Amino acid sequence: MSWIKNSALAIALASTLTLTGCGYNTLQVKDEAVIAAWSEVQNQYQRRADLVPNLVNVVKGYAKHEEQVLTEVTQARANVAGLKVDKEVLEDPALFQKYQEAQSQMTGALSRLIAVSENYPDLKANEQFRDLQVQLEGTENRIAVARNRYITTVQDFNSYSRQFPQVMTAKVIGMDTKPNFSAEQGAQNAPKVSFD
Repeated sequence: MSWIKNSALAIALASTLTLTGCGYNTLQVKDEAVIAAWSEVQNQYQRRADLVPNLVNVVKGYAKHEEQVLTEVTQARANVAGLKVDKEVLEDPALFQKYQEAQSQMTGALSRLIAVSENYPDLKANEQFRDLQVQLEGTENRIAVARNRYITTVQDFNSYSRQFPQVMTAKVIGMDTKPNFSAEQGAQNAPKVSFD
C-alpha cells in the first residue's frame, strides 16, 4: 500500500513539474492580456462612435449642402456599429481585417468632415463644434495609444506562444497566434499635396 501511495505521489509531483514548464498558465495570462488590450481599443472606438452624431448634427446646421460628407460619416458609423465584435474577431484574421477596414472608413469620413468645416468660419468659431473637435482629437490619440498597447500585447503573446515548449501546449489546447493591426493600404506612400 505504501508503494502505491509513494508512486501516486511521485506521479503527481512529476505531472506538476511537467505542467509548470509547459507554459499553460502563462499562455492563459497572456491571452487574457490580449483580450483586455482589445477591450480598451473597443472602448476608444466606441467613444469616437458616440461623438460622431453630435459632431454631425452641429455641422448639419452650418453645412446644409455638404450632405454627401455627412451621409458618408453616418454610413461609416453605421458600418462600425453593425459589426459584431467579440472574442471571435481576435481569433479570425479575416474578421479582424474587416473590422480594421470599417474603422479606417470611419477615420477617413471624419477627416473629410473636419475638412468641410474649414469652409465655414462660423462653424469653426462655434464653441460646441470646437469642443467636439477637441474631444474627437483626444479620442483619436487615445485610439492610437490603445492600438499601440494592443500591438505590443499581441506581439508578446505571439512570441511567447511560438517558443518551445509553449508551442506544444498552444497546439494541444488549440490556441493560435492573434491577428494584429497593420497599416492601411498605401500608408507607405507620401500624401500628394497640390496647391492648384
